Amino acid sequence: MNGFLDVYSLVFLLVAVAIFWKLRSVLGRRTGNERPPVDPFARREEKSASAGADTNDNVVALPRSSRSPSSMSDQTAAGIDTVAPAGSALNTALRTIVSADRNFDARSFIDGARAAYEMIVSAFAAGDRETLRNLLSKEVYEGFDAAISEREQRGEKVETTFVGIDKADITEAALKGGIAQITVRFVSQLISVTRDRNGSVVEGDPAKVGDVTDVWTFARDTRSRDPNWKLIATENDG
Repeated sequence: MNGFLDVYSLVFLLVAVAIFWKLRSVLGRRTGNERPPVDPFARREEKSASAGADTNDNVVALPRSSRSPSSMSDQTAAGIDTVAPAGSALNTALRTIVSADRNFDARSFIDGARAAYEMIVSAFAAGDRETLRNLLSKEVYEGFDAAISEREQRGEKVETTFVGIDKADITEAALKGGIAQITVRFVSQLISVTRDRNGSVVEGDPAKVGDVTDVWTFARDTRSRDPNWKLIATENDG
């Protein structure tokens, strides 16, 4: 009887080992299709893989200016028309950007710009240089970094509470030498207070919601595989 049980135990053991090695060969393999970092400005929709794509390269090069603005999809065109009047100079400029970057979607860009705006304002208040470095151009980062350093030398801290963004509208767009530039006018509400090293308020009011209008310009090289847009210019509009 014991011999009978031992034989079946051995059989089950061999089956278990075979299954283990089969799963290990499948689950432990990198296919090259792992998802890249999320770009907040990217279109929020599933995109099917191109037939015959190289599975060893998980970075897909963005298409170059291989089609005219008029050949864009109806969905993309409709998105542009919702943020810029049809026939306007801004509408034409956004369509030109699509001719160089078929992944560009105006409505998704605005969603991403709103998210980036809040992240940048909050990171600046907190002195979070790492976050800022990933979202700003070198020149803009240097300006933000200098302001943070001066604040730190004075022993001051900024407390910022976002109430919300009332508006985020694209006001200008251009494609210059493959570089796409888009200017967005933000109208937001926030509570901002600056305190000294003793905790006393030196600027702002912790009980007052302030209206802030900023005009920011973002840019991205459409010839690059890097999908990220970066802030290249800022202007306060009252």
